[in-house]
Amino acid sequence: MFLNGVAMCIIGLCAGTMVAAGTFAFIVMIGIFTRMADRTHTSAYISIYENAVILGGAIGNILFIYNVRLPLYGAGLVLFGAFSGIFVGSLAIALAEVLKVFPILVARIKLIEGLPILVLSVAAGKAVGSLIQFIFGWT
Repeated sequence: MFLNGVAMCIIGLCAGTMVAAGTFAFIVMIGIFTRMADRTHTSAYISIYENAVILGGAIGNILFIYNVRLPLYGAGLVLFGAFSGIFVGSLAIALAEVLKVFPILVARIKLIEGLPILVLSVAAGKAVGSLIQFIFGWT
């Protein structure tokens, strides 16, 4: 029984680490940090950007996993909301820039037929996943 619990802890830790690493690699790959540093002329501080994201992700995971409640009132909530909005906005803009790649990709691989099916499949998969999450209450 004890070994089963230890194995589950190790598997959960490894799986969570892989998902977090994939998420951060995706965010870095689409170039949010390099674009922000370039636009704000702060390229010398790119390591600070990277460390802030790593630290924010790690602390956020710890707070979520252990269900830690932070007593944020007034100014704390405003700061949290501002930083969250900046991050989400930067991610959305970077994704919008990446989406310009699809027409080039379709032309290069000569995908003439099946693009609507591909888009519909992605949308249907997202819808089914959301329904399963809401029906079974998974969070």
